[in-house]
Formats: sequence, C-alpha cells, structure tokens
Amino acid sequence: MSAQTGRSVWLKLEALQPTGSFKIRGIGFACQEYARRGAQRFISSSGGNAGIAVAYAGRHLSIPVVVVVPGTTTERAKNLIRQEGAEVIVHGASWQEANALALSLVQTTDAFLHPFDDPLLWQGHATLVDEIARTGIKPGAVVLSVGGGGLLCGVIEGMHRHGWHEVPVIAVETAGADSFARSIAAGKPVELPAITSLATSLGARQVCERAFNWTKQHEIYSVVVSDMAAVSACERFIEDHRIVVEPACGASLALIYERLPISEAFKSILVVVCGGATTTIEQLKQWSKG
Repeated sequence: MSAQTGRSVWLKLEALQPTGSFKIRGIGFACQEYARRGAQRFISSSGGNAGIAVAYAGRHLSIPVVVVVPGTTTERAKNLIRQEGAEVIVHGASWQEANALALSLVQTTDAFLHPFDDPLLWQGHATLVDEIARTGIKPGAVVLSVGGGGLLCGVIEGMHRHGWHEVPVIAVETAGADSFARSIAAGKPVELPAITSLATSLGARQVCERAFNWTKQHEIYSVVVSDMAAVSACERFIEDHRIVVEPACGASLALIYERLPISEAFKSILVVVCGGATTTIEQLKQWSKG
C-alpha cells in the first residue's frame, strides 16, 4: 500500500487478535474489571464482533455469557459466539432492539457489556495506541472505521495520553451506516431511521455521545464510502496481505485503495485494520457480484 500511494502506510493489524477484531481489547479489560467486582454472568448485545469478544473473555474467566444479537447477524457470527460457550439470543431487526432486550435481562449479579459506550472499553482500546507509540511511530494521521464510536473514543484517548493532540483522525463509514457523518453535518447527534449498509458491524443507528463530543476536542475528518468500495478494499487486502476482513474494516482500507483526496494530504498514515471474523471470502464474492 505504501508503494501504491507513494507515502508511508502503516497497518495496525487488529484482525489478528484471538477473537478476530480489536473488540477484545476494551471488552476483555471491562470483563476482567467486572469479574473483579463480583459479576457472576456477562450479558451483552452485539452485531457480532463484540459478542465474540465477550464470549471469549467469559470462557477464560469461567463466567457464563449471554449475547443478544439482531436478526441481521450472520450465522457465522452466531456460531463463533456459541463456539466460545456463550448462549445466543436473536431478537429485533437492528442492534437497538437487541440491546433493549439484553438490558432487560440484567440482574443484580450480572454485568452488562455494552459493545461501544463504556469508559472501560475506551480505556482498553487505548492500549492500541500504547503499542504503536512503543515502536516509535507517530503517523501524520490515523484512519479508523466508526460504528458506535467505541474504537474512535479509545484511540483518541490513547493519542492524548501520548501527546498526539495534533495528529488528526480520519473517521470512515459506509453510506447507510453513517450516523457519525450525519451528526457532524447536523451539529448534534443524529439517529438513523435504519441501517441500509451491508457493513452491519457499523450498524449503530447513533454513535455514542462521547464520540460526538470528541469532534469538539480533536481534529476529526469524516469520510463516507460506498459498500462497493468497502468490499473491493477487502478483496484487494486479501490479495496484498492474505488477511480476510469485513466491509466495516474495508471502509477504512478503501480510503487508501481509492486514493481519496484526504488520504493524499498526509506523508504518513496509520490504518487501524479493525478486523472482523464474521466475514468469509465467499460472502465477499457474493457482495461484489451484487
């Protein structure tokens, strides 16, 4: 990618995490903390990756897990959650409905693991920047995908911890899951009526309040790409790096592959390859044909 663009492109390969995405950072940290506080069961709502992370953490901590997923969640994602020993409940057409049911199940001895709106998650996700900083790398800009905003909150928290206040973040979404871009345009948090993008991992109809507030405290460029550009980026990434990622991650990679103008403005860019174990090569082929 550096050769193709004529600038340094660094990749933070969160797709290689044990659960297939960055989610295990914040969720793993939160699960450890809730276990320390005496939680006897973890309950979560998820479109896929967060649920896999909670299930994985619960298995390692010997704490039972219930994950409520919307009807849009793939069979592969549900199977990966079950493989970790968690119970899966399917409810609703979007994450919001699944989340409402999950919250209703929480009892006094349970801990609720929100997929993106929890300071413990942000604290865990911030370790991503700790690792980058230890290598001595300081990019000209950081590129990441935005769904509910948990990754954005954690990365910026880590950037400020290391004094990267002047390093901008390029926040990428797919059309139809672009609640962050629409919120910035409106000057206030906006809730989408529905998610129409196939990048269902970006499928929060509204980003968390902390993510929106960061727009007033840190330089953030919002970019929206098409589903086709995201899928195409996933396919090219397989060819270049032999790693399968989902369209939610492909959205960020599309910024580089499509040579979008904002990516040309910096001499060096770091892309958070957030991952996604829920997508297969066959799915990418079907989406590409569609």
